[in-house]
Amino acid sequence: MSVAAVSGRVWLSEQDRDLEAFRALVDRVTAVFEALIAEQRVSGTGAGDHFAGPRANDRVWNALEKTALYAPEAFADYDANDVLALVSSAWLGPRYQVTSQVNVVNPGAAGQTAHRDHHLGFLGHAVAAAYPAQVHRLSPALTLQGAVAHCDMPVESGPTRYLPYSQLYEPGYLAWRLPEFQAYFEAQHVQLPLARGDAAFFSPALFHAAGTDRTADVRRTANLLQVSSAFGRAMESVDREAVADAVFPVLLRRAAQGAGEEWLENVIAASAEGYPFPANLDSDPPVDGLAPPAPADVLRRAVREAGAPQRLRAELRAGTERRES
Repeated sequence: MSVAAVSGRVWLSEQDRDLEAFRALVDRVTAVFEALIAEQRVSGTGAGDHFAGPRANDRVWNALEKTALYAPEAFADYDANDVLALVSSAWLGPRYQVTSQVNVVNPGAAGQTAHRDHHLGFLGHAVAAAYPAQVHRLSPALTLQGAVAHCDMPVESGPTRYLPYSQLYEPGYLAWRLPEFQAYFEAQHVQLPLARGDAAFFSPALFHAAGTDRTADVRRTANLLQVSSAFGRAMESVDREAVADAVFPVLLRRAAQGAGEEWLENVIAASAEGYPFPANLDSDPPVDGLAPPAPADVLRRAVREAGAPQRLRAELRAGTERRES
């Protein structure tokens, strides 16, 4: 903090006043997060984490929408931040979309395993390996990763650990799960302590992980931001649930007639949504993996099990409803 001494008194500079005003705003939004977490505890919701053990953290999925509905003025002030706009537009260009999840790491909670993030980082190894090299290069350019500190985060509290320059390693979406890369991360990572109101932004391809909270009293609270490119979405809206319902009898008939696996997979790929996000992680959390099942997984299983069309229709409809906020 910069200060100027005038007549024996210490005065805050204009920049400092802006910082103090933002920290006051962060405190207002933190109070909203705490209220949402309290409601989740009462209702019994709010489980599941991508890269940490169950119940290690308190999570608020879709915090952006929930904050807007709970406290619209605080939401507007918070998300009007010009630094967020500057960094997001510099990385992604205009018409980006912000999403956020609150992560509170409780005292004593173990840290995450090193990983990469959205998009390819949330896919299984075999699925990620099926994408060509140019997609591995493109994926990080479609998302900006960030975190706003909602409390002071000394190193002992386990702020995010980073492996510098690892975002430049092109096979990283396949490498981060390997034991030798995990060991290298543990030996070579760096940590950046943060003060309340600080923010950190980085490529989702950077190997990173939340650290272990070794304090007795710091509930390390961060608002995690994933800002998405406008080009990460398809040009047209497609009712893929209706398409999957319509082609399912054809898939069943052709499978019974001996159609090959490749043929079936091609039709499924053209019909059903193959990507599990966006998701409502409250009602469809990643408890059994890194992501909930995609509609294409549901259709694929129904073909394999030769299920009834009515059952598939019900499962797809239930999945659509789970994804709604």
